[in-house]
Amino acid sequence: MIHQYINNGYHIVLDVNSGSVHSVDALFYDVVKALSDVVADMEKPEKLTEDQRNAVVSALEGKYPKEDLEDALSDAQELIDAEELFTADIYKDYVVDFKKRQTVVKALCLHIAHDCNLACQYCFAEEGEYHGRRALMSFEVGKKALDFLIANSGNRVNLEVDFFGGEPLMNWNVVKQLVEYGRSQEKAHNKKFRFTLTTNGVLLNDEIMEFCNKEMSNVVLSLDGRKEVNDKMRPFRNGTGSYDLIVPKFQKFAESRGDKDYFVRGTFTRNNLDFSNDVLHFADLGFKKLSVEPVVAPPEAPYSIREEDLPQIMEEYDRLAKEFVKREKEGRGFKFFHFMLDLSQGPCVAKRLSGCGSGTEYLAVTPWGDFYPCHQFVGMEDFLLGNVDEGITNTKVRDEFKLCNVYARPDCKDCWARLYCAGGCAANALHATGDIHGTYEYGCKVFRKRMECAIMIQVAQNQELAAQGIEVPIQLGSTCNACADGEACE
Repeated sequence: MIHQYINNGYHIVLDVNSGSVHSVDALFYDVVKALSDVVADMEKPEKLTEDQRNAVVSALEGKYPKEDLEDALSDAQELIDAEELFTADIYKDYVVDFKKRQTVVKALCLHIAHDCNLACQYCFAEEGEYHGRRALMSFEVGKKALDFLIANSGNRVNLEVDFFGGEPLMNWNVVKQLVEYGRSQEKAHNKKFRFTLTTNGVLLNDEIMEFCNKEMSNVVLSLDGRKEVNDKMRPFRNGTGSYDLIVPKFQKFAESRGDKDYFVRGTFTRNNLDFSNDVLHFADLGFKKLSVEPVVAPPEAPYSIREEDLPQIMEEYDRLAKEFVKREKEGRGFKFFHFMLDLSQGPCVAKRLSGCGSGTEYLAVTPWGDFYPCHQFVGMEDFLLGNVDEGITNTKVRDEFKLCNVYARPDCKDCWARLYCAGGCAANALHATGDIHGTYEYGCKVFRKRMECAIMIQVAQNQELAAQGIEVPIQLGSTCNACADGEACE
């Protein structure tokens, strides 16, 4: 399968199945497009036939000299021989019967607080309540959750624990206790915890920052963008804005992180379809690691994004990508989560095919110890999986989530971006189609645009390196099958 497009002046040809990315001139771009009409994916390299070559020449001879077309066809043959063009899908064999494989849990999202001190308009958690009651997780429940993770993680060494809410800092003492307990168990069980904290910043202070810089592998700082944007959607319960209080704290926190990860994460709505300005606002505030997500909301909500908004959203991603490249060259670069793409390695093939792991490898835990597939399912009783005392009892739902892979979704099979998205978000699919195996079409369109921008950025960066004599290999990712087999991996 071939996907080709033009972005920021680059003519890009992606051989989907090999992951090879080619930045080409207009002539070669058109030759590949013409070849796509007459050449099928190849299980192994084959020579272009005379009929195929003649078809390309006939289609393009009026636009380009015949000699140049012949040269381009020779170049195409070299890429075919190198298995970097018109390669077949060899990855179906990596999709095992996931229902039969051992379930290895690698990550928990601890809902440490079902309560919040903000009243964000779009919050799916309803000010932290998750369609239920306000509650704080006890140390005892959290301890049982960590014990469950250790016991069900197989040979995996690195385990992820996210402190989530609501607002986790409203239950800060329990966060500290659970980190201390997790650390006390690492050596005995040959495990290493990677803790993450997501916070709105209202309760941040020097003591919390110091602790997080010591213990948290990542912190996520919730901010929606410019003051007027943030304060419209992320007010306190009395209606006043939160921007002026939290931004100085976030700036101090980000600066103190050193080489440890953090992300300033926002949500854009119909109120700020010019969201690239919000991302650049973050960068101008001094933040280097950024993320902005489109809101997921009922269609009747006034801030909900509509189908007619898509053209502007696509333009915003293009604009942001161009500015990303520009600032990188100027030495003012930043990271944008959705443009982070490793074309030289990246996730292994098994991971690319098996999805995010919600409901199987990744679970959300409520303050009272119930398990759900992820935070977006919390409170939806049909998706209750079990609890910290009894473990996973609803194996039927768990097994359904095991089948959330690329090849289980009919719309994914012929999508050029399938090996980058791994099938998308089950919760979004459910909300859009009523089925966790469905396809969230709007989300797919946005994701594909992000990937086109991310690949363009990689092309621009690789050309900069090439000008310095540095060759960067490109491959889809390793064929390691450890996660499919339940073995230890990173």
